[in-house]
Amino acid sequence: MKVILIQDVKGKGKKGDIVNVADGYAKNFLLKNNLAKLATAEALNENKGQKDALNFKKEQELLSAKELANKISKTSIKMFVKCGENGKIFGSITSKEIADTFAKQNIEIDKRKIILKEPIKNTGTYKLEIKLHPEVTVQFILEVDIA
Repeated sequence: MKVILIQDVKGKGKKGDIVNVADGYAKNFLLKNNLAKLATAEALNENKGQKDALNFKKEQELLSAKELANKISKTSIKMFVKCGENGKIFGSITSKEIADTFAKQNIEIDKRKIILKEPIKNTGTYKLEIKLHPEVTVQFILEVDIA
């Protein structure tokens, strides 16, 4: 029996997949637990429309991530912090502080997307990365100076 999966089913497929399963399995488990629906012509059409909409949404997200990456790559950030002797910062610079500095320049970035390999605890120039999308990573320069 052909069914369209409404949710991910372990061992059978992901949401939206069209799979062939045994009649008993479909009736007694998949359909009964609302994990799938029968693959009628109407349901197949609806599934195709949903997949097209999902693909369009993913393309738009990728385009917006590329535009943001282009904007970020042209930007360098300068932060002023209080420090002690030898340019050692009190505490460290976090990804939230970096995201806030971007926000002051009208660039909204989620702090979880900023990649800090190690905490920034000294003044100087750092080359950091932001992973905007699984396919888009951009580098920027962060300058840390004494306030």
